[in-house]
Amino acid sequence: MYDNLSCFRFQLVPTDQLVLRSAVSAFLGRYRGQTRVHTESDLRVFLHWCTDQALDPFAMARLDVERYVRWLQDVRRYQPSTVSRRLSVVVGFYRVCVIDALLEHSPADYVRRPTVPAESPTLGLGHLQFEALITTARMSSNPNDLALIALLGLLGLRILESCGSNIADLGRGTRPPGPARVRQGRQGRSRPAATRGRPSH
Repeated sequence: MYDNLSCFRFQLVPTDQLVLRSAVSAFLGRYRGQTRVHTESDLRVFLHWCTDQALDPFAMARLDVERYVRWLQDVRRYQPSTVSRRLSVVVGFYRVCVIDALLEHSPADYVRRPTVPAESPTLGLGHLQFEALITTARMSSNPNDLALIALLGLLGLRILESCGSNIADLGRGTRPPGPARVRQGRQGRSRPAATRGRPSH
């Protein structure tokens, strides 16, 4: 992403492009896979905002970061959970900058985070809804449709796990009948998958 920062035009700010590129690379280097992709996307939003505001990311104050949070809330109208996640990326980025001695202190320290409800308002499918969904998947001419719905609804895999898995990643535990397991990560670790779906009641 930031191997080439030509998409960011900092004509009005004094930040050295090489220093910024190095800082971004050091921060993103802590992540892998989809986590890195999403973190990269959130950081890009922040750096674009800095560009639009003619702000030097290395010369910001806490007030500037708070303005960014208000922009996410009032202009982009993101949900509190999204604002909190994107702020967490900014906090993490500046924490690494302090660790690497690029900054003496983080401008994101003490920035107030939005309140996020303890329970997600997202609802799962009811039993009848899931039955209708898997019935429709069975009638599909594409066998991948049924496989995906079964992985999501019956094994309880997340969408990123399901789409990123090969058939060789799925198996059974060693003790019969053995719970279903999914292999994850570059080291081939596995974890149990739910034996039942998790529809709402």
